[in-house]
Amino acid sequence: MLGTVILPDLGTQILIPACAVVGIAFSLLQWYLVSKVKLSPTTREAHNNGKNGYADHLIEEEEGLNDHNVVLKCAEIQNAISEGATSFLFTEYQYVGIFMAIFAVLIFLFLGSVEGFSTSSQPCTYDKTKVCKPALANAVFSTISFILGAVTSVVSGFLGMKIATYANARTTLEARKGVGKAFITAFRSGAVMGFLLAASGLLVLFITINLFKLYYGDDWEGLFEAITGYGLGGSSMALFGRVGGGIYTKAADVGADLVGKVERNIPEDDPRNPAVIADNVGDNVGDIAGMGSDLFGSYAESSCAALVVASISSFGINHELTAMLYPLIISSVGILVCLLTTLFATDFFEIKNVNEIEPALKKQLIISTALMTIGIAVVSWIALPSTFTIFNFGTQKVVHNWQLFLCVAVGLWAGLIIGFVTEYYTSNAYSPVQDVADSCRTGAATNVIFGLALGYKSVIIPIFAIAASIFVSFSFAAMYGIAVAALGMLSTIATGLAIDAYGPISDNAGGIAEMAGMSHRIRERTDALDAAGNTTAAIGKGFAIGSAALVSLALFGAFVSRAAITTVDVLTPKVFIGLIVGAMLPYWFSAMTMKSVGSAALKMVEEVRRQFNTIPGLMEGTTKPDYATCVKISTDASIKEMIPPGALVMLTPLIVGIFFGVETLSGVLAGSLISGVQIAISASNTGGAWDNAKKYIEAGSSEHARSLGPKGSDPHKAAVIGDTIGDPLKDTSGPSLNILIKLMAVESLVFAPFFATHGGLLFKIF
Repeated sequence: MLGTVILPDLGTQILIPACAVVGIAFSLLQWYLVSKVKLSPTTREAHNNGKNGYADHLIEEEEGLNDHNVVLKCAEIQNAISEGATSFLFTEYQYVGIFMAIFAVLIFLFLGSVEGFSTSSQPCTYDKTKVCKPALANAVFSTISFILGAVTSVVSGFLGMKIATYANARTTLEARKGVGKAFITAFRSGAVMGFLLAASGLLVLFITINLFKLYYGDDWEGLFEAITGYGLGGSSMALFGRVGGGIYTKAADVGADLVGKVERNIPEDDPRNPAVIADNVGDNVGDIAGMGSDLFGSYAESSCAALVVASISSFGINHELTAMLYPLIISSVGILVCLLTTLFATDFFEIKNVNEIEPALKKQLIISTALMTIGIAVVSWIALPSTFTIFNFGTQKVVHNWQLFLCVAVGLWAGLIIGFVTEYYTSNAYSPVQDVADSCRTGAATNVIFGLALGYKSVIIPIFAIAASIFVSFSFAAMYGIAVAALGMLSTIATGLAIDAYGPISDNAGGIAEMAGMSHRIRERTDALDAAGNTTAAIGKGFAIGSAALVSLALFGAFVSRAAITTVDVLTPKVFIGLIVGAMLPYWFSAMTMKSVGSAALKMVEEVRRQFNTIPGLMEGTTKPDYATCVKISTDASIKEMIPPGALVMLTPLIVGIFFGVETLSGVLAGSLISGVQIAISASNTGGAWDNAKKYIEAGSSEHARSLGPKGSDPHKAAVIGDTIGDPLKDTSGPSLNILIKLMAVESLVFAPFFATHGGLLFKIF
């Protein structure tokens, strides 16, 4: 024994589910608080129970709060958005369900065939002296965990969308009482999603491990290898959610912007615009359901990667449960830390002015990171032996518990750095976006040039941050270090998701205010919430991409260990061809998603033009447009177009592994990781910067911005064109790429036993 653990095994078995339950309870509490905002016109008396009922009356009179029509209209619009989003997700899940079933069968057949479907026990992969469960068991349990991961991912995305569509109109109505009230409603709803997702992901994983242990007993190596299916299920759903949702939202957005703003000169969310409902539905299915599944996938995979490596290290060999579940304990403490952090935004401080919104969201990141650092230190002290060994490509490396603390902390702080760099490059409070806005004076072309340059430049610091955390964590604890660094970055996932979901909710709130014909002052408030939300969405994407890079590397390490490759030599032709083809894949994938958005937007533009030209009284506002046709165009396009990019990502590892073998596959994984991260960061930041440059001109809050405006001026039109080009970059290609990176790695890991025994057919023939 290398040293004892302070926290007993029973303590771990209580602590993890307890934290998860606390997280779920907290999210239900936040949901209850949001639901107190009523969506039905209230009578006078109901308002008197506030602590300052009289002051409320004055505000109400001034803002027209008692206007029943406005409240009814908000409720009606919210209903339309909610129905559109629900019907789209159901359609999407039907198609994805078929795909899931096929893939589950593939996992079973491939893994079962490793030992010819025999039911007798096998010598273990890493220690031939011990006996492990048969490969058939691994096939069965991997398939079960794949389905569990997929279902959890789908449910978390769906619930997130439900909560967002529940909260959007409530945020609009609260905006009449002031920006602080609206902010709290939007933020609370984001928190519902963040905590629900973090806690349910943790709980399902914990229960799955305990149930599988009933069969596997002491064979921890087999147990945690089967658990990797959980990460694969989570991410494969996220891929379709992200791509499908991304194509949906951007087809509608681009169509609405090009005809509405540029050709017809009507405001962004004008109810006369036929694509406006589809646009608002898109925010929920792409940014909320897609993002939720995406971060859930990252979280599941980094946990799986850490557990796989730990199971063949001293934790697994000596059956030390508490140390083994260290990754889950970090996530549990993360939920508690995020809970405290959320109270800072909703209860301890109140937002009075528009310019306090962004700092409040940034404080969330700083507070959660600082508190989490203390949390990690405590966990590393009580849940780890003082020294232990970690599997390092065939050898065991001696590691101290303080080194593992540094691994997690370096990931956590790298995440914060990436978040802030992203914010600097995409927020219109800083010079990069203001320069892009300024370049609109000379038209759209210069705007595009400046925006692209900004995106490429914004890659530099995040890559150094990722590189530094990889170097530190690998030096201390080999591949396990990298896996826990990724977990560190994702340990504050509840806060990260709350900030992220806040964006689309405020975006929708602004749209509802415009459609319900509310006053200009309310629109200003929702616009301010929305501009801050754009930046936080970019920060969320930064986190997702940074963590994806680390997760993917950790999974890559686990794959290389499992496929029994000792070194990956770039100079061998087998590996090098994999490397160069792997680096090409993100471009192929981006080409598919961008073109899908383009062709779907083309149909949308034609439909919107047709309605403006043929429906009499539409521009005058006397007749209603046909919203349903636009919603249908977006739905059909995204369902049809999400299949090819999805198939590309899911089939590549299978084809390469079967025909070219594990060495070439390791090259493909490394190549796609290296080029994917760069494109993902630059695409997300370019799109975010163009969007906020447009908002900077529209808001006209500084002398410089006013010289470029107002809405409808030439610089503003150039900015709208930039924003439209950036839409598919920041909401379809960019965020889907981080799933491509992770998904190929986790899929290779799940199929590694098959590739190691039967792979490389082409090289065997020759």
